[in-house]
Amino acid sequence: MSMNSLSADPARPVVPSPIGAWTPAWMIAFVALWPLPGLAEAVLVLGALFACVRLLQARARGGIAPLLSVEAWALTSALFAAYWLPQLVSAIDAVDPARAWAKAVAGLRYLPFLWLAAMAVATPSRRTRTFAGLAVVAGLWVVDGLVQAALGTSPLFWSLEQLKWALQGRELCAPEDMQVLDRLGGVFGLCNPKLGQVLASLSPFLLFAAGRRFGRTGWLLAAATAGIVIVLAGSRASWLTYLLVLVFSGWRVLGGRGLLVVMALALAGALALGVVSPQVRARVEQTAQALQADGGGVDAALSGRGRIWGAALCMFGEHPVNGVGARGFREAYPACDPAPGEPGAWGEGPALHAHQIVLEILSETGAIGLLLWLAGTALAWRAWRYATAAAREQARPAMVALAVTVFPINTHLAFYSTFWGGVTLLLAALYAGALLGRTTEAQAAG
Repeated sequence: MSMNSLSADPARPVVPSPIGAWTPAWMIAFVALWPLPGLAEAVLVLGALFACVRLLQARARGGIAPLLSVEAWALTSALFAAYWLPQLVSAIDAVDPARAWAKAVAGLRYLPFLWLAAMAVATPSRRTRTFAGLAVVAGLWVVDGLVQAALGTSPLFWSLEQLKWALQGRELCAPEDMQVLDRLGGVFGLCNPKLGQVLASLSPFLLFAAGRRFGRTGWLLAAATAGIVIVLAGSRASWLTYLLVLVFSGWRVLGGRGLLVVMALALAGALALGVVSPQVRARVEQTAQALQADGGGVDAALSGRGRIWGAALCMFGEHPVNGVGARGFREAYPACDPAPGEPGAWGEGPALHAHQIVLEILSETGAIGLLLWLAGTALAWRAWRYATAAAREQARPAMVALAVTVFPINTHLAFYSTFWGGVTLLLAALYAGALLGRTTEAQAAG
């Protein structure tokens, strides 16, 4: 299906399509279900399949309404290619061919997913509903996290667990399955400790919405409450991500001097949390170990990631063209382990991924993969550079969310995993759809 065929043909009758109308609700439901990855994936797949069917039906009846601009079709498709083609190329001689080819084939579902996500923000009314809905979801998770910090229980996670008991007669998160015990799990729980990373990536929607609706006071309140939950969630990667969000969003609301004051207060607040929270204090002390001169101190500060990164460089050295295969890191790790036989800081078994976006791309998809990712980045930047001021403004929350999520000087979740790959592609599609979407309802109607 070409991009031109998906755009309205002025020589043919235009059949109004209902697809665009329900995309904001679909998008919000998908994000709200992230704490239940299986259901979230089902929503993604069913929505994408339904959209494909309806687009083909509408086309067969004589044309469809312009759900996206030609530029938006092009950019979303190009960003998909920059993410998916490295998977395909890496599968050719992957260390685990079956897994790599399965990932490549399954990755095709992301193309209609990107189109749908872009449709959800392609017009002013849909964009308002989608961004507001994402802000509400993030806000509810923040409030839920604050309640857990105060009372010891997440109301949202407790509700999900009761539902699990009623439907299947078992716990949503059994004690033996808990991955961490020293973090605020929130609605995600301790079996899926992703609250910090997810909130940090979604926080631009919350902060921009609060600033637009309630001004400086609203932004400050939203920034403070979200910051408390993110710090208590314990992921140091999410702390850096959120710091970038504060910088990118705060200077527009507070100005340079105001932002410096807020950053100083944020640092003081984080230190205060370190005093009252043993978990936060332990992570600060662990980070301070990086100041030691020996490599062991740095590796301890990074929770063993120095060892993982050494293995990733080894994999790239042995497979420089197309890597070991998407999601093949765990199979290739034993042969590249810098300290074979020694237990890892992460626990038993091999490391599952590189924990750093550039090293993940290089080790799993090689130089070809990195070049394709850089090409996608260049296209996204070029679209921003040549966009109008109005288009940039309407896309700013999604732009900030995407930029801080893929910021390379940080540690990361696995971008080729089902969950974090879906999060990243969602943000990319929201960026493309909002930046290249209509700026007025009159344009959307036309």
